[in-house]
Amino acid sequence: MISLKKRSQGFTIVELLIVIVVIGILAALVITTYAGIQGKARNTKRQTDITTLQTQVEAYYTQNNAYPAMAQLNDPTWTGSPGNNMKSLDRVALADPSNTGTSDTARQQLVAAPVANSYGYAVFAADGITACTTAAKDCAVYALTATYEGSVNNSTTFVKKNLN
Repeated sequence: MISLKKRSQGFTIVELLIVIVVIGILAALVITTYAGIQGKARNTKRQTDITTLQTQVEAYYTQNNAYPAMAQLNDPTWTGSPGNNMKSLDRVALADPSNTGTSDTARQQLVAAPVANSYGYAVFAADGITACTTAAKDCAVYALTATYEGSVNNSTTFVKKNLN
């Protein structure tokens, strides 16, 4: 028996809309997950950079019995000079991964107070109050700080202080 009813081929509008909605939901999930992973990676880089800086600053202290002033760490010619035990410092470690400065030199600068997209290096005399701004041998206490994207373990900053 031959059917007189011709069956049309293809998808209905409702079927197409359901597929589009499902694809949209999956795309939104992938994008938000990707953004979260990127933020975690930048936060891990911040922790690594601050720990690297701490290692270099402590090595300098071992040799000189004082910590370097911030101006010294920010001077690319000083960190590469012989005799200051900072030659192995990779200047990239001074730049926050989210810092979009106009040049490498602008990005690779420490600041006194911690702010987003820059690393903080507060260095003081032995009293912990008087700021140490010169290359004199009175720099005895420091704190290196990075500001997280969001929070990590209920903290918005990562801080490393002097070991001595």
